[in-house]
Amino acid sequence: MRVAFFHTELSRPGPGLMLRDIRQGHDQVEAIASVVRHIDPDVLVLADIDYDLQNAGLQALADHIGGYPYLFSKRPNRGLDSQRDLNGDDRLGGPKDVESYAEFFGQGGMGVLSKRRFDLDHFRDFSDTPWAALPGNIALQDGRDPTRLSRTVHWDLPLRLADDRRLHLLIWHATAPVFDGPEDRNGRRNHDETAFWLSFFDGALAADPPPGFVLLGVTNADPFDGESRPQALRRLLQHPKVHDPKPSSEGARAAGDPDHRGPPELDTVDWPSGTDRPGNLRVDYVLPSSNLTVENAGVVWPLDGMPLSDDVRLASRHRLVWVDIYLPKLATTEN
Repeated sequence: MRVAFFHTELSRPGPGLMLRDIRQGHDQVEAIASVVRHIDPDVLVLADIDYDLQNAGLQALADHIGGYPYLFSKRPNRGLDSQRDLNGDDRLGGPKDVESYAEFFGQGGMGVLSKRRFDLDHFRDFSDTPWAALPGNIALQDGRDPTRLSRTVHWDLPLRLADDRRLHLLIWHATAPVFDGPEDRNGRRNHDETAFWLSFFDGALAADPPPGFVLLGVTNADPFDGESRPQALRRLLQHPKVHDPKPSSEGARAAGDPDHRGPPELDTVDWPSGTDRPGNLRVDYVLPSSNLTVENAGVVWPLDGMPLSDDVRLASRHRLVWVDIYLPKLATTEN
């Protein structure tokens, strides 16, 4: 089975604009479809997809790409009214009183396209987990932090396999660890959104981890470079329940920043480098559980001038990351 993750950058600044651009065949949409068709994953987790109640935007994208009869999305925390006075202006419902910043509710959500059925009876949504409930959290303790840990989502979405088995997709999109002040609230939140999975795998939460999974998401953190607090990510990549296949590409190596410490071939995003600019980093991940066999893995970042290079560049600054896993080793049947 091929499992892939793609931060699409399809989000738009207003409700319905993403749906409009998909239906009109915007050049970016065509490029995204071309990249996805080329890799042809069995299941594809998408970031930066604007959410709507009928999933019209995600359905339109699925129809445009073709070949994905099953889709899933659920409301994210982006732009969700916290019903608290988070900015201390003695008013509720203001733009700074949302669980995480967005220009409108649902902007920059997540979605999943699949060739296999979902097992929604066993779906678990941890997106409403209070930040303060995370064991060992490093949140600021001054009452200004958002109620929920998740900037976007934390999902456990199972896929149905043969013989009543399930493969769980563990999905998240962490906040950027910048755009704040010396208190580093965003950096702290970014760290803890990844640390959530450590607590999950170690049995420190009130939910048991599944026997077989693929962890997919945007960490907005690199284990070696950038301005994040990388400790949680480093621990996650070395966790005994997680296998890091280290997907790579020659295109990423060629575009790498020589001043960075991390292996450039592992980078997944083409960000500018320079003063106050992070340069290319590894921030997009597909991490199977250690009891699954990884057959192949890669980052879709062709060298300039090679087939698909123009579409990859137009589609998103982020690159699609994919992993091929061999499923028969996953033999545990869940209740």
